[in-house]
Amino acid sequence: MADHTPTFALVGSDSLLGREIRDMATTSAATPFSLRLIAAEEERSGTLTRFGDEVATVAELTALSLAGARGVFLAGRQESSRKALELLADEPDTAIIDLTGTAEDTGDARLRAPAVEAQADEEEAPERPEARVHVIAHPAAIALALFLRRLHAQDGIRRSVVQILAPASEHGVKGVEELQQQTVSLLSFKPLPRAVFDGQSAFNLLAQYGEEAPASLEETELRIERHLATLLNLPGAGGGAPLPSLRVVQAPVFHGYSISAWVEFENNSGREAIESGLAAAHIEVRGGEFEPPNNVGQAGQSGIAVGAIAEDRNDADAVWFWIVADNLRVSAENAMAVARDLV
Repeated sequence: MADHTPTFALVGSDSLLGREIRDMATTSAATPFSLRLIAAEEERSGTLTRFGDEVATVAELTALSLAGARGVFLAGRQESSRKALELLADEPDTAIIDLTGTAEDTGDARLRAPAVEAQADEEEAPERPEARVHVIAHPAAIALALFLRRLHAQDGIRRSVVQILAPASEHGVKGVEELQQQTVSLLSFKPLPRAVFDGQSAFNLLAQYGEEAPASLEETELRIERHLATLLNLPGAGGGAPLPSLRVVQAPVFHGYSISAWVEFENNSGREAIESGLAAAHIEVRGGEFEPPNNVGQAGQSGIAVGAIAEDRNDADAVWFWIVADNLRVSAENAMAVARDLV
């Protein structure tokens, strides 16, 4: 009997995001498709790798290796994502799930965050148009949308200010390796590698990267704001929450976002009421009797964790929050949810 299980191709199978998707695909019983591993241009094709309990070959990124796939995950660097988009230009029946943001400006792209979309009231939400290109929202935008929409649905938010501490893993393997190498170099009194940050990221906080860095923190801020504005305005519970003032700082950590949020309510219902009302799907709340969450403890965990909730001593309507999220897991979970909907 023929196997009719649909296949999804994973471009960038050895990237940090690619490994996360591979892990979820092999450990979840609710994965109704098989994965075809494709090397990004920066990776070696033809190599053998462990995929669950089996050994798989990583194919070269070509039109042939993408042919027949129900969908394609883009999880490598932008160069390989652009090449995959070119190869798929004449394949209208193949869905694209972009975790890199490369396809964001294409005409048929739709911003996706199933964890946030699930908060919408189905009776109020209009029928969403079909899309071929699904761009997964920035993980920090997803984390903040989950948090702010839930708060706004319980107690109206007047305004908020958010400080985002970004991990090196948002720059993929190269970012993690540079932070590791800088740490070793500093302890050995050697020159620092600067290809990613063009500045000292180890044992340091950066409000901006050096002039020679390939990306900038301002670009990240703008992308998070753009995605967050869209997610906050999705219809349903918590829709219409005001966009926060936010700033991104590069932190000397490998994985996981840490977010400090100051929220001023229209009417502050008190810490205990806020804690009980905030808990929901994808949101774990640590009350005052528990240790606040941290990015290390959140590694590999779903959704977001919120703790260290404290009323502002200088503003009776304002409350402080501490939020953590595994950036790789948040992105991969939402991408996998999109893929399951497409099967």
